[in-house]
Amino acid sequence: MIELRYIAIEGVIGAGKSSLAQKLSTKLGSRLILEQFEENPFLEKFYDDRSRFAFQTQMFFLINRYKQQQQLNQQELFSKYVVSDYIFEKDKIFAYLNLSGEELKLYESIFPLLERDIPKPDVVIFLQSSTDKLMNNIKLRGRKFERNLTKAYLTELSEAYNNFFFKYNNTPLLIVNTSDIDFVNRDEDFNELYEQIFREDRGFIEYFNPEPKG
Repeated sequence: MIELRYIAIEGVIGAGKSSLAQKLSTKLGSRLILEQFEENPFLEKFYDDRSRFAFQTQMFFLINRYKQQQQLNQQELFSKYVVSDYIFEKDKIFAYLNLSGEELKLYESIFPLLERDIPKPDVVIFLQSSTDKLMNNIKLRGRKFERNLTKAYLTELSEAYNNFFFKYNNTPLLIVNTSDIDFVNRDEDFNELYEQIFREDRGFIEYFNPEPKG
């Protein structure tokens, strides 16, 4: 198994980031870092009125993520596995999607000051999914603050994520098509994905497109 101490998982809302992070963490016996979205007091208001509450929501997430990631600068990062369900850089995806004008300029002046202190993962796993599957996953988990999420916003967000990772080259990257797999409920799918993550000959940027089971 190749040496991966710090694994980060990314994807659009509902892609299964936290579920995969939790399963990987359990298998590896790692420290688990989960995004604290439930602590953001502006998030539900943002989904109701994006333009009005975008800046407050964004800045809360930025500072909260920074505080979390700062903890990874401790020596613990180098002595055990760490699995996270986000990367700090993804904050920019939401910023450029939802902010404009003076608010975006202010954000752009702050982000680089924080980013330089953040450790980079050994690999990033980007979970790609169809909008329909995302909507279904969101509906199934039934979080109150996500009840007003629209298919149009998820489509817009998916495009933003795809553009971001199309240009991404800061760390090794594994892009996973999750359309035909269920790594949460099917051990076979999870184990196949696990093997891809730790494959000895995996390149710097790779795509994993599993065959449908059945």
